[in-house]
Amino acid sequence: MKNLFIQSNKTIKDALKQLNKVGEKCLVVVNNDEKYLGTLSDGDLRKSILKGENLKDTIENIYNMQSTFLIEGKYTNKKIKKIFLKYKFDLIPIINSSREIVKILFWEKVFGNGKDLRGESLSVPVVIMAGGRGARLEPFTKVLPKPLIPIHDKPIIEHIIERFIHLGCFDFYLTVNYKGKILKAYFEELKPDYNVKFIEEKEPLGTAGSLRYLDGQLDRPFFVTNCDIIIKANYASIYEFHQEGNYDVTLVASAKEYVIPYGTCELNDEGHLSHINEKPGYDFLINTGLYMLNPGVLELIPKNTLYHITDLIKDAKDKGMKVGVFPIDDDAWIDIGQWAEYKKALGVL
Repeated sequence: MKNLFIQSNKTIKDALKQLNKVGEKCLVVVNNDEKYLGTLSDGDLRKSILKGENLKDTIENIYNMQSTFLIEGKYTNKKIKKIFLKYKFDLIPIINSSREIVKILFWEKVFGNGKDLRGESLSVPVVIMAGGRGARLEPFTKVLPKPLIPIHDKPIIEHIIERFIHLGCFDFYLTVNYKGKILKAYFEELKPDYNVKFIEEKEPLGTAGSLRYLDGQLDRPFFVTNCDIIIKANYASIYEFHQEGNYDVTLVASAKEYVIPYGTCELNDEGHLSHINEKPGYDFLINTGLYMLNPGVLELIPKNTLYHITDLIKDAKDKGMKVGVFPIDDDAWIDIGQWAEYKKALGVL
């Protein structure tokens, strides 16, 4: 239970990492004596980051001080279920008269057998961009297509697919070019219990060009992911964010802090030294390579032309379409297309 506790003087970065570690969507905020103060959801954190809050800022001004709680001995199971169903909470803290947390109720346990009654499975299409050469992973990719590079006993692409299957996604489209016949043969041999369709590029079309082949085939928002990334985030939350924000494109971005290991010199208007910043840190939102798109944006992609996802995002914005950013913790993103990150993935997957 205490894994869900976070003190109010902790930073936004601390909270992101803790949510990622515990695998929940909400934390319980406490003071130094572990007395209940409120709750902090992943949505609260996203809003603060998108408003420009620094990752080093504390959560004191962003957590929900008016969150719902129940008093020990003064509730019934019927009341609990009614609250959960009405507000769709992930958890409800139970506190005593001293505001000490004695229990935390979770949706799944209240309704039994882990069954989530808040909605049906996600069931949206997933496009995996699997046609690249994977030059950063040579010499392995001289022999195998990048999606089939193994991580333990499974190739990268199966790790990616499994994360979507857990949400109820069973329709996958794979864009193929480099060593595409090997990738197709793998799935023919695998005989998976999900649907796989291949989009064949006759020549490389960039990170978005081949998506044009799907124009007219999809009737609802869909995920697009690179074939060399693992995103340990709640994909259902990404979908909800996309829908509730009425976005045409949503990109998932990693909240990263980069520290310059030197003192930086700041100058005044006269070109003289104003002050020195000792090892300053800067916050950035880094594009991870996971997106959610509405089918309408596919019409913007030119036919049989080298075209990248950055081109699509720019063209969508130029057309007045709405582009959203869904921040995640930097530990929730693994770019397996680099050797250092590939080795890291071996230790965490």
